[in-house]
Amino acid sequence: MFARKDLLGLRDLSKPEILEILNTASEMKPKIDNPALRDETLKHTGIVTLFYENSTRTKMSFMMAGEYLGAKIDDLGIATSSVNKGEGLVDTGLNLDQMGINIMIIRHSMTGAAHLLAKNVNASVINAGDGTNEHPTQALLDLYTMREHMGGFEGLKVTILGDITHSRVARSNVFGLTTLGARVVLAGPSTLVSDNMKSLGVEVTSDICAAVADADVVMSLRIQMERQKAAAFPSLSEYSRLFGVNEKVLKYAKKNALVMHPGPVNRGVELSTEVIDGKQSVIYVQVKNGVAVRMALLKLLGQG
Repeated sequence: MFARKDLLGLRDLSKPEILEILNTASEMKPKIDNPALRDETLKHTGIVTLFYENSTRTKMSFMMAGEYLGAKIDDLGIATSSVNKGEGLVDTGLNLDQMGINIMIIRHSMTGAAHLLAKNVNASVINAGDGTNEHPTQALLDLYTMREHMGGFEGLKVTILGDITHSRVARSNVFGLTTLGARVVLAGPSTLVSDNMKSLGVEVTSDICAAVADADVVMSLRIQMERQKAAAFPSLSEYSRLFGVNEKVLKYAKKNALVMHPGPVNRGVELSTEVIDGKQSVIYVQVKNGVAVRMALLKLLGQG
């Protein structure tokens, strides 16, 4: 039984806890394609999403995951809520607590927002992305996708390319992958990849070809212009030329290497269209697996 009240990040999750989530996701995945398998496991569970930042995949997959398990799930429309009257995060959470909400799913631009909310409410809190800190459910669906195709993690080389500095996805993946025994290489412009990341047990380089060489998984990240306070590179076209993954770059990886991206993808910037739509790409598989992983988390927290 998953013993945690909240899912705030992967930094502190043990290998058995991560594997329990992935194993539960395997049980949940058939419910996506086969409506007859959907049930009312969480019929009496109240769930609310609090997205202070924009989202398509994460928000909708949580909504569908709750629906497939029979939960009552609602979205607190931030734009039309009392947040715009000055209500703070904790007060919003306390009010939802009093309404009987069991699980709160939060995305916020402030690092630590999910932790702050979790400390102040009785409901379980799931971190759907906090600032540049972590995005645990994205990393879990990435891990699930890798295991589904590769079988395991020991000895796996996973290369993560792009805007590492501003990426909560990269951090959560680093925590999860290193815990499970994979070798992780981070690569990108020196302005977007800090050598300090080596302290987490990963390799860091600005040489994209060396980073991709013999990789089992090549994951590109979106350039997050909205989080950059100053230009980290001359232009998007320059970034694409030097650090974008095209068919030529991908040839350095293993023949059956997976191509991944957390989305949304900027076609022609992080990845070429040929790579996005190529046979090695599992980008859209990741989306489906995201629903399965979020179903697993709702089930584990809802019944825990």
